[in-house]
Amino acid sequence: MSGKTNKEQVHSVKYNFIMNFILTASTFLFPLITFPYVTRVLHAAGNGKVNFAASVANYFLMVASLGIPTYGVKACAKVRDDREKLSKTAQEILLINLIATILVSATYVVCVFTIPRFSQDKVLFLIEGINIVLNMFGANWLYQALEKYDYITARSIFFKAISVVLMFLFVHQQDDYRIYAATTVLAAVGSNVLNFARLYEYISFKKTGKYNFRQHLKPIFVLFAQSVASSIYLNLDTVMLGFMKTDTDVGLYTAAVKIKTVLVSVVTSLGNVLLPRMSYYVHQNNKKDFNKLLTIALSAELFMSLPFCAYFIFEAKDCIFFLAGQEYVGSVPVMQWINLSIVPISLTTVIGIQTLTPLNRENQVLYSVIVGAVSDFLLNLALIPEWGAAGAAFATMVAEYLVLVAQLIKGRDVVSEAFKHVKFVRYAVVTVIALIPTIPVSMLPVTNSFLRLVMTAVAFFGVYALVLYFRKDELMYRLLDNRFTAKLIKK
Repeated sequence: MSGKTNKEQVHSVKYNFIMNFILTASTFLFPLITFPYVTRVLHAAGNGKVNFAASVANYFLMVASLGIPTYGVKACAKVRDDREKLSKTAQEILLINLIATILVSATYVVCVFTIPRFSQDKVLFLIEGINIVLNMFGANWLYQALEKYDYITARSIFFKAISVVLMFLFVHQQDDYRIYAATTVLAAVGSNVLNFARLYEYISFKKTGKYNFRQHLKPIFVLFAQSVASSIYLNLDTVMLGFMKTDTDVGLYTAAVKIKTVLVSVVTSLGNVLLPRMSYYVHQNNKKDFNKLLTIALSAELFMSLPFCAYFIFEAKDCIFFLAGQEYVGSVPVMQWINLSIVPISLTTVIGIQTLTPLNRENQVLYSVIVGAVSDFLLNLALIPEWGAAGAAFATMVAEYLVLVAQLIKGRDVVSEAFKHVKFVRYAVVTVIALIPTIPVSMLPVTNSFLRLVMTAVAFFGVYALVLYFRKDELMYRLLDNRFTAKLIKK
């Protein structure tokens, strides 16, 4: 067995960001292609059925995954230069995940056949449950730890494309909602199977020495507790709507959440590639590059999240009408409320997952998400009965800001210096300036939602970019010069 892996195979942060941005762009493109079709064919009720089942399955998937998706990246990134240590670490994590998956999968099947709300559509719930079983084999955390973002991107786009083709071929009426669920599950299942088939290229499955599971359990369960709390305000809204209201309410909420999810994915493209590099810097005690990367990440998140948040709140109606149709007019206020959470989510992605977690301060992240989870649950109880989907969106938005406040308090010793170099006021002011010409453009006598979106987007983002350019904003210049991080971060 080779003692060392080749360090030259690890790409720069810039390269990883580009790959992840392409992946994120596909996450935006594929829903743009499929979402208008699905919402019109399945309608709010059919769409609600699928997303209710998916949300329930996601809870079980979360339990089966424990805290491994985050911990695996962190643990494997630290030993990625030693193939033997990497193999042993990966084997231990895979075995822990296997045991959890078997127990959770059995429990899920029992619930599907015994809980009336689930058993009335067993086929749909069993389809969504496939993700629980096969997610373990994906070991996506290993590929992230090794920073194989080019492979992750190519693999994901390939299976998404197949899923889209199958959806258009077989989903033609509202009763085809189970087929639609199967096509969405296929994208994840295919990726996981391919991941497992390629694991031998990076690790050995030969046992070397005695396994040490205990070293992993505490951090895994801390991150698991964090995932549980996070999932409360990621999935609980949909589940509570499904129990307290109707499938139509779930469908209206889902339309807004899908758009918000795509926007968050775009905004957090950089943050998502930082965990392995930040963990590596911590292990190497490289504080200088760690702090540089943190400053860049915070700047990039505000640079993108503030204009995205403002524009898509302003253009919520046209966005919903174009992507989902006028049947989803009830989703407009939902989208406006929930899009306010884009800014705090972008910052907590960097502060919590990419900064505090590599520094072994998972307990502080856990504290912050518990604050958000409890507040979201209580607000849901109070607001959903009266306000339905809009109440759930408001609850989620408030919860995300509370998470941000908690992380700023707990991590102030780490992020306070970086925030001194972030131009928050500049990006906020320029965002407001960009809205000024956008308002009269939106008043032009154009009825087509897509054309209105194009016109207002050109006006808003064009002005935003031009103002920052003439203000000689450093981040804007680096983007235009294609030097986003290359000059600041050692390759």
